[in-house]
Parts: sequence; structure tokens; C-alpha cells
Amino acid sequence: MRGLHLTADLSGVRADLVLMLDPAALQALCVGAVAAAELGAVAELFHRFTPAPGETQSGITGVMLLAESHLAVHTWPELGGVTLDVYVCNMGQDNSAKARALMGELIKAFAPEQVQQQALQRGLT
Repeated sequence: MRGLHLTADLSGVRADLVLMLDPAALQALCVGAVAAAELGAVAELFHRFTPAPGETQSGITGVMLLAESHLAVHTWPELGGVTLDVYVCNMGQDNSAKARALMGELIKAFAPEQVQQQALQRGLT
């Protein structure tokens, strides 16, 4: 059950960026980035929330179940923020480079002003 868990907190993302507002656009990005990283997509769900009273924008939560583990994306257009979570297990082979490639592609697509990234090696042995 060893694996690599990557997270990134993005700020300064344009609130009108289509990826921040359109679940279909965000889903297309994620599906394409997962395929480009040569990870195995199993299932996906992308949901746009109803704007809060007095707000005109609302964010999206998207998740992809991967054969290697998961990808989660949360957008907050009203704050110009995005959080990304990529976890891959390394059963049978080391998928760490694929996880890093996926994370890099997602960060690039959002073009944030600031990025805070974390990496955690998970598992026993």
C-alpha cells in the first residue's frame, strides 16, 4: 500500500476561467490529463454547487477514481482558489512520476499566481 500523495493549493486563479465554472470543461481537462499521465481512469463525478444567497458564482468538486487511487479537484471562483489532490499507490510499479506529471498539467491549466505544494510518502514498508 505504498504510494505518493500530492496536494496543491492554488490562489490567484482567474474567477472567470471556464475551468472554475463549467463542470464539463473541468471534467474534460481531468480526463485528458489522467490519460496523458498514463493513469487508469475507472469512474468520475463532477458537480457544480448552487451559488450561495447573494453570490453569482459557485465552485465545482470533481473526483476521479483511478486504478492507481484518485484525483480530486475543488474550485472556489469567488476566492480565486483551487485545491488539487492526487494519490497513487505503487503496487507493482512506481507511479510517482505519473502523479507528478498529472499534478503539473493541472496546475499549468489553472495558471495560478501562487502555488503551495505538498508531497507525502504513504504506506508501510
